Amino acid sequence: MSTLLGLFRGRGPRQDEESQETLRVGAEETVTVSFTVNGRPASVDVAPRVTLSDALRDHLGLTGTHVGCEHGVCGMCTVIVDGDAARACLLLACQMEGAEIMTVEGLGKPDDLHPLQESFSRHHALQCGFCTPGQLMSAYDLLDKEPGIAPEELPEQMSGVLCRCTGYRNIMDAVGEVAEKNPDGVPPPRNCASGALLPRDSIGGPSAGGSGTGDDEHRGVAEIRMPSTEPTVAVTVDQEVEATPDELWVVMSDTERLARCLPGAELVADFGDDTYKGRIRVALGPVKLAFLGDIHVVTRDEETRTIRALAQAADAGGGNVQADVRITVDPQGTGSAIHAEADLHMTGRIAQFGRSLANDVSKEMFGQFTAALDATARGEEAAEIKPTSALTLMAQMTANRARGAWDRLRGRN
Repeated sequence: MSTLLGLFRGRGPRQDEESQETLRVGAEETVTVSFTVNGRPASVDVAPRVTLSDALRDHLGLTGTHVGCEHGVCGMCTVIVDGDAARACLLLACQMEGAEIMTVEGLGKPDDLHPLQESFSRHHALQCGFCTPGQLMSAYDLLDKEPGIAPEELPEQMSGVLCRCTGYRNIMDAVGEVAEKNPDGVPPPRNCASGALLPRDSIGGPSAGGSGTGDDEHRGVAEIRMPSTEPTVAVTVDQEVEATPDELWVVMSDTERLARCLPGAELVADFGDDTYKGRIRVALGPVKLAFLGDIHVVTRDEETRTIRALAQAADAGGGNVQADVRITVDPQGTGSAIHAEADLHMTGRIAQFGRSLANDVSKEMFGQFTAALDATARGEEAAEIKPTSALTLMAQMTANRARGAWDRLRGRN
């Protein structure tokens, strides 16, 4: 058995809240760890031996945290944990329960760079770029704790991150410029949710994607504006079910019950006027994403049994999803026909999986949703929905491509 020991940061063994006994996990077992990354909730299901750097990169897609020596020497994997710089390769992911973490992705956005990032670009301090995330996070931590540091002190204070291009002079100039321009402290990060992971004496920064933790979960919904561009994925699902339209509408008129039918979804807060804060977890094979955001039910028409909802959400890796979802129920024999459409606009990591995979996963989720809606409407317990495995996804994609090719061949003939 392997004890989840708190190493390097003084964290004690993880404990069960009820028994207060040390939680022990077998070497080949996994444990779910929840924490905050760049101001947004995240969770990973990892073995005790998995490092924080691997969890950030492989489980959350935050590949800006680079891995070099994996011995804590080079500093490439530097992140901010609970307000202090830390080597992510020397921390176990299972130690991070309840921690607040900021990675280089939280420092700035492509269209709103942090002053440190702008200065690095201006002084050509990037070079090959491999050490850049570690240099940026180390500089942020230094200027947070020693604002206005003298230029002559920088070489020693920044020596914890190695640059294999020997571009130290430009790096020192970039950090020195930010220190000189901000003698009262480093500016807050530009891509962290409000109130999270900011310098201890600074004011709150802007919210990213309208999602975060703590008070941000209960601040009310932001205005949801759907892009005018073509959606990343357009999903249409038609499903015949046993429940009658009246039975289905009882569930559809109750947003909380309706949300429970969507795989991985939950309502966080109800602000009235059909506006909500919600969270959804999506599994793409081994990759798990968690989105927190705003929901507005703009149409709920009992006469036509139609619901239309707009949503926007962000995940810990900086990905964003905006959705326009329409659901209509019509009589079909002794049961009903559910027609669901969704236009999904995606940016960030989730969009990198490609339209085909995103379309397949979205259709599967809507299929699970209609099955759960039918079961709930008939008073039955919906079947437990498990994350889709990578093998299942591959089989589904292969089958879908084969069906598409066959349909096209029949059409030509």
